[in-house]
Amino acid sequence: MSTLRERTEQTIRRRGLFRRGQGILVAVSGGLDSMTLLQVLHALAPKHHWRLAVAHFNHQLRGRSSDADERLVRRTAQKLGLPFVSGRADVRRVAHRRKLSMEMAARKARHDFLARTATRLGIPSVALAHHAEDQLELFFLRLFRGSGGAGLSGMKWRNTSPSDSRIALIRPLLEETKAALREYADAVSLPFREDASNACLDIQRNRIRHHLLPLLRRKYQPAVDRTVLRLMDIAGAEAEVVSRLAAEWLGRRKRVPFAKLPRAVQRRCVQLQLLKRHFPADFELVERLRTSPDCPVSISPNVAVTLSSRGKLCRAKAGAIRKSPPAFPVRPPRRLPAELQSSNGKIDFGGLKIRWRIEVCDSSVPPRAQAGREFFDADKVGSRLVLRHWQPGDRFQPIGMPVSVKLQDLFTNLKIPRGQRHALVVLTTARGELIWVEKLRISERFKLSRATNRRLQWQWKRP
Repeated sequence: MSTLRERTEQTIRRRGLFRRGQGILVAVSGGLDSMTLLQVLHALAPKHHWRLAVAHFNHQLRGRSSDADERLVRRTAQKLGLPFVSGRADVRRVAHRRKLSMEMAARKARHDFLARTATRLGIPSVALAHHAEDQLELFFLRLFRGSGGAGLSGMKWRNTSPSDSRIALIRPLLEETKAALREYADAVSLPFREDASNACLDIQRNRIRHHLLPLLRRKYQPAVDRTVLRLMDIAGAEAEVVSRLAAEWLGRRKRVPFAKLPRAVQRRCVQLQLLKRHFPADFELVERLRTSPDCPVSISPNVAVTLSSRGKLCRAKAGAIRKSPPAFPVRPPRRLPAELQSSNGKIDFGGLKIRWRIEVCDSSVPPRAQAGREFFDADKVGSRLVLRHWQPGDRFQPIGMPVSVKLQDLFTNLKIPRGQRHALVVLTTARGELIWVEKLRISERFKLSRATNRRLQWQWKRP
């Protein structure tokens, strides 16, 4: 049986991932996957004359543990005689300042650092340690979001950096299992660090890893790993054909009428045009454009687009969507701190009029349900709150649900139009945890219980 090192070398050669004598920047977090990738590439480098450098990005999310990861990677690079470059950022602060989710902020900061480092060192490729289980988890994440064939095909062996198209991202371990990586690490006594956040079940990827996949293997399909990876390969190959046909159609002067194209090619034509303009390209928006030619569709409070009957996407003219009154005529400020220092008060947040009152809670007498009014456990909520708008990446756990989900998915399920989503108001704690979302149920974590001593009465009204 071939070793992990031999299989990786064969994969690199077969897929042409690296050239002889080229520079490779290895992204190393300190975990099992990336430490194994570093060791394997270091072992193969003399034979192929690769010039390796090691990059580590500290997200500063786990305090001393994050610093310990960085020290381990630094020591390992020094022991191997490889150049080491580190970067760091306060991702929580970045997420807050740029109004991004923690996951999106961390990903952007990491990729920006890797692209900058590769460019400064004159290295064309960054090696990443994604493996087969990562692909499997990604498949279910995207399946639950309703992704199409391109999304379900998963990560590619090679693609360009989202921060710099001149830098290639390479994944040499994409066919290897976690068990194979651990076996190799044990055989060579490889030091690595476990990320405690990988066991946190608040993260959907971890629930898929620790709950869903073991259940599927045990109760439904023991070979689910193999069958899903095969499905991803099939979906990816078919999506590539559709993408090529769509790109060819868009590039022609003389075209087959848009209405006569296969439905899958129509959808991809619309997606490609949206992505080129850096607009969202989810299924709901694509279908509204595709099935309603020449009708303006709002994609944010200030932007609307149309798709002509010929299949061309363009911005709608100013005032084009004023035929029907907007759901929220006044665009509110993006963020407003709220201090609940007194027992009652009121706030006007861009047209949404809010009244609040803190009162003693009698658990024997449940509050009467009333439209435009909710009750929360005041001690759990705290006195410092923030009103703002929904932003992509927000997660929320509505009352009655066992786990948090993306707000975007809830909006889609409730058929809330895209043009209204960015205007909806959300209430968060000082730490950013969502308490209440306009038009949705309250949060499970902040509901009243028998242990509640004080309750926050929250009333709102739009003019």
